[in-house]
Amino acid sequence: MAKYSEKAQDKVHKALREEKEGTLKSGSGKKVTSKKQAIAIGLSEARKAGAKAPKKKD
Repeated sequence: MAKYSEKAQDKVHKALREEKEGTLKSGSGKKVTSKKQAIAIGLSEARKAGAKAPKKKD
C-alpha cells in the first residue's frame, strides 16, 4: 500500500520545482529556501485537497 497518493506526489513535486526556481513562498510571504520546507508545503496543500498523505507530526 502506497504511503502517498498520486495527487500528493504531484503537489510535492510541484512545490519542489517552485522552490528550485525560487518562486515558492511560505505563508508569511517569504521565499522558501529549504527542500524540507518545500516538501512540508506540498504535503500541506495535498492534505487540503483531500489527497492521501501522512498526518502532520506534532
